[in-house]
Amino acid sequence: MNTDRKQRERAILGQLLQGNLPGFLRRLVPVKLSYGRAGGKSLTATIFVMPEYLAIGSDSDFLRIPMNLHTATAVVDRFGFVLPTKKIVDAIYEQSTGHFTPQPLPAGPQMTSTEYYQTHDAMIDKQSQGRSFPLGALVSGHKKDVVITNRLRWRPGRIAIYGWHRGTGEPIQPLSTVHGAGYADYSHGIRLVAKMAMIEGRLQSIYDILHDSVLAKVLSDEGAIRVSPAYGNA
Repeated sequence: MNTDRKQRERAILGQLLQGNLPGFLRRLVPVKLSYGRAGGKSLTATIFVMPEYLAIGSDSDFLRIPMNLHTATAVVDRFGFVLPTKKIVDAIYEQSTGHFTPQPLPAGPQMTSTEYYQTHDAMIDKQSQGRSFPLGALVSGHKKDVVITNRLRWRPGRIAIYGWHRGTGEPIQPLSTVHGAGYADYSHGIRLVAKMAMIEGRLQSIYDILHDSVLAKVLSDEGAIRVSPAYGNA
């Protein structure tokens, strides 16, 4: 990673840890998930997620900000959240009240540039204004998600990305760990999920749910995921 990118990551982390994020991101939105167990009784859970991707700024002026896994991990750890699973990303898209149309930019080394970050964010803003998405509504389809997955157990030092759903509900980006943990580009978004969830009427840690071979199926299509409280797969 070049020096400019390292400085950018430090600046992003510093701004977020100082609380420089829009107020509407602090109002979490419920998302319901289920898993059909043998015998016909479904396992159900409600999680609570940020309505938008993590951003820097205020309600009236903010920038959805990509970041690498190291920065995302530091934010998750400090804020007491967790990153989503692939199944959670799908559920968020299905239950969103606002669906963006993905807007890929030309591929190349410029994908990691601050200019591309700003250009893509302006495109999202224009689309949001055209569709009159209310601030704080659950929205998706405009970024790929950084996710947790068991693949990181076998490919340590990588970042896992998934999503960018089309209107059909199919993601442009299948689950991938091709990039190193220090990589981030304009298409990535960080969606924070509260670390406590309601499952079968009880409040329980998402970490505990994901570690349980039975309960994990409600939040993960991979089964149990060994993820540590400070993120990173155990």
